[in-house]
This record gives sequence, C-alpha cells and structure tokens, in this order.
Amino acid sequence: MGVRTVAELMAISARTAPKAAGRDFVVVEIVEGEDLQRLGEAMIAYGERTGRANFDRDGQNVLDSEAVVLIGLKDADALGLNCAACGSETCVQPNTVETEFRGPNCAMRLLDMGISIGSAVKTAAMLNVDNRIMYRAGAVARELGLIDADVVMGIPLSATGKSIYFDR
Repeated sequence: MGVRTVAELMAISARTAPKAAGRDFVVVEIVEGEDLQRLGEAMIAYGERTGRANFDRDGQNVLDSEAVVLIGLKDADALGLNCAACGSETCVQPNTVETEFRGPNCAMRLLDMGISIGSAVKTAAMLNVDNRIMYRAGAVARELGLIDADVVMGIPLSATGKSIYFDR
C-alpha cells in the first residue's frame, strides 16, 4: 500500500523535473501485480535467450519488489544545438535505429530523462523506500509493451528490513 503511494510520488517528481527548452518528452508508468511478475520472469528469460549477463539477477530483484517505476523518452526531438554531445557534428534524425531501445536520441533529451530519474529516486530515498535504477528492467519492459517509450529505465521498489538491491 505505501510503496504504491511512493511510486506515484516518484512519478510526480519525474514529471515536474526541469526539461531542456521546457519541452517534455518523458513518459512514466508504474508496474505492479501480474505485470510485475511478467516483467521479472521475462527478464530472466531474456538473459537465458540472449546469453546476456545479469538479467537473471535483476529479474529476481524485480520479482522480489513491490513495484517498478518505468521512466523513458517518447518521440523526443533533437534540441537543435548542433553540440555534438550525441557523437554527430550536427543534430541527427532521432529514433531511426531499433535495438533494445530506439535511437539515436539527443543527448540533451537523455539528460532530461536522467534528471527525471534522479528526481524520482530522490523522492523514494527521502521516503525510505529502497530502489535501484535498472537498464535491464527498462529494456525488457519496453519489449513487453509495458511502456510506450523509445528508451526507458526501470526502478524497482522495495520496503523491507534490508535493501534487496545491495548484496546481490
């Protein structure tokens, strides 16, 4: 019950975090119950299917969590600075390559997402809910369609006597 409230407050923190040029491309979803179970199991299966390391470990963490907050970017345009932070001398057409995520993405928009994630985990920490930012949870949540985003990170949440995300 309390973890759901914290997840909702995290979503507010992510939504209200500052964004470059005041344009918001951040999307947030909260995963619980059957979808949480499906995500954890799919993460373990993804690791087995691809031979990629630590999807099993992180998948078990998700299965042991009460909720996962997903934070991503959807249809984010390039800021137009030609700053080369993304690796190109000029701004490139975003979202033209599809792998675990869709990219490329403007580095400034990815920073927006990172600031939103930081605001969200700060909220969880202030309310004493253990959490960990997980790329693997985001990649599999996207594959399962749990969030409509081009790039996404997952933040599992737990409130127990000792953080389940520490001695893994």
